[in-house]
Amino acid sequence: MSNTSVYIEDYEYILQSDFIPFENLQTATVLISGGTGLIGSTLINALLYANQTRGFHTRILAVVRNSEKAKSMLRQDEGLVLLKGSVENLPVITEPVDYIVHAASPTSSRFFMNQPVETIQAGVLGTMNLLGLAKEKCVKGFVYLSSMEAYGTVLSEAPLKEADLGYLNPAETRSCYPECKRMCEAMCHAYATEYRVPACSVRLSQTFGPGISRNDQRVFAMMARNALAKEDIILQTKGNSRHSYLYTAQAVTAVLTVLLKGVPGSVYNAANPDTYCSIYEMAEMVAEKIGRNRISVRTAENGDTSKYPAPSYLNLDISALTALGWRPTGDLLMLYERMIAGMDQSLR
Repeated sequence: MSNTSVYIEDYEYILQSDFIPFENLQTATVLISGGTGLIGSTLINALLYANQTRGFHTRILAVVRNSEKAKSMLRQDEGLVLLKGSVENLPVITEPVDYIVHAASPTSSRFFMNQPVETIQAGVLGTMNLLGLAKEKCVKGFVYLSSMEAYGTVLSEAPLKEADLGYLNPAETRSCYPECKRMCEAMCHAYATEYRVPACSVRLSQTFGPGISRNDQRVFAMMARNALAKEDIILQTKGNSRHSYLYTAQAVTAVLTVLLKGVPGSVYNAANPDTYCSIYEMAEMVAEKIGRNRISVRTAENGDTSKYPAPSYLNLDISALTALGWRPTGDLLMLYERMIAGMDQSLR
């Protein structure tokens, strides 16, 4: 792979983040679940790249469901150990573990709607298993990757601090995902207070960048496909919801910051306030900047809204995380340009 690859640029960006005490990881063993997911794979590859270019000796235990997929996505390095299995049925781990990053989770709205039981099982059982392992191994740090969806329905555009949760109806099928995120955050806090496990949660805004497949079904990828194919963007909803977004490499720096500097039991918002916009506004930006004004944005007359959360305003306040030294950069167009640049490049 060329050293000018968008992925290499991202690994360098991560490793040059001076607010992260990387010396704590240089000889550590880090267990990472969700090793073939967007954030998990980016984190693993960045640390393996550090082994190869910075002389790190980080050992990574990657929990993956598909070993062949993992081998195709992750850099080859003697510091990488693939543990085939799932967080619900965690493989036996006999060696010491210094840090745990729990990045395994379903991310598809279609999956939440069709398999709500499995969504809850993966979240609650998986998190309980990893917190139990963290307690057993006396880890130095544990981070759970939560989601902005934990906020539920918020109808004010005021910046949201971590305690400003909105409404959720547990008797709606799609609520399985945000309710599960809330429960897992509660478990992290419980293990921190009762067992002194240094567990934190990072409540991520929607994250994308290099590593997103052209076939990804989420709305931001759909918009990119439409623009590249010179096709109109058709939204299934009115696109009134307003959210912040986050670039993948910056999500990784947020995770590492909390892993190494977070206060046990705490939750931290991670977002880029400069990306805050409505779904419709994002579609207009993509049509103009990526589609070069050759396509338009339309709303489906009878769109299937069942798999989408209720319209909400999620303007995340990131002051707790920036107090640890973390900072985001760039804008929404940068996220799109780098996501598209990465679609035709190898993850490794």
